[in-house]
Amino acid sequence: MDKIDKELLRQIADLHEIPTGTVNIRKDGQAIHTSSDSDITIVPKKNKSGIDIIVKAGVKNKSCHIPVLLTKADFTDLVYNDFYIGEDAEVTIIAGCGINCGGGKKSEHDGIHSFHLAKNAKVTYVEKHFATGKEEVEKVLNPTTKIKMKEGSVFEMQSLQLGGVTYSDRKTYATLEDDAHLIIKENILTTGSQYAKTFFKVNLNGKGSSVNVISRSVAQDSSVQEFLSNVIGNNECFGHVECDAIMTEGAKVVSTPKIVANDVNASLVHEAAIGKIAGEQLVKLMTMGLTKEQAEEMIIKGYLK
Repeated sequence: MDKIDKELLRQIADLHEIPTGTVNIRKDGQAIHTSSDSDITIVPKKNKSGIDIIVKAGVKNKSCHIPVLLTKADFTDLVYNDFYIGEDAEVTIIAGCGINCGGGKKSEHDGIHSFHLAKNAKVTYVEKHFATGKEEVEKVLNPTTKIKMKEGSVFEMQSLQLGGVTYSDRKTYATLEDDAHLIIKENILTTGSQYAKTFFKVNLNGKGSSVNVISRSVAQDSSVQEFLSNVIGNNECFGHVECDAIMTEGAKVVSTPKIVANDVNASLVHEAAIGKIAGEQLVKLMTMGLTKEQAEEMIIKGYLK
C-alpha cells in the first residue's frame, strides 16, 4: 500500500497498520489482503463480487475489519457482503470506504451488506465514509444495509460521513423479532454542492422489540440533505427516531418521517429539528478570541462528535 492508501485506512478505520485477526482490505474492486482466524472466517463469494463473514456461536470480544479503498477514476465498484453472526456471539465490525482519485469523471462504491443475527447475538457495526482528492471528480457512495435480527439480538450501527463525498444514497432495512434491539447513530456533513440522502425502514415484528435512530447532520453552502424514515410497529414494541440538522445560508434539509402502528401496544415517536447555529454560541466563542469561521467550525465539530 502507498501513502494515500494508508491515509485512507487511517481515516475510515483508524488503522495505522494491517491488524491481526480477521481482515479483508478491498482496493479498486480486488481484495489486496485477507485473513481469518478460528472464530471469524472470511469466505469469498463464488458467483458474485463479495465475501461471507461467519462468526462462530459464543465468540466474545472479537473484531473484524473490512475497509474499501478506491483510487481508480471512472470506476464503479459493486460488492455484496453477508454476515452470519452465531448465537450468543459478540463482535465489532469496522467497515467503510475511502476514495482518493487524481482525475477522471467519477469514482463510485456501492456496498450491499446483509446481516443475519442469531438468537442473543450482539453486533457493533461502524461504517465511515471519507473522500478526498480533486473536486471535479465525483465521489459517490451508496451503502445498503439489510439486518435480520432473531430473538434477543442487539445491533448497534454507527454511520459517519464527514467529508468529501459528492453524492450518497444510504439505505437501511431491518426486521426485528422478540426482544431484539436496534440502535442507529448517524453523523453527516455536506459542503459545496454535495447531496446526501438517508432512508430507514424498520419492521418491529417481535414483542418487546425496539429501535432508536439518532441522526445529526450539518449542511453547508449549497448542499442538500434528505432524511426519510419508516418505522412500522407490528407488535408490542417501541420506536424512536430523532433527526436534528444545522444548516447555513443556501443549504437545504428535508426530513420526512413516517410511523405506522399496526398494534395497539406499539409506541412510536418521531422528532425533527432543523435550524441554524445559535447566534449566542457564536458570540460567546468570538469573545474568547475566535473568528466567526473558527467559532462555526468548533460548534460543528462538537455537534457531530
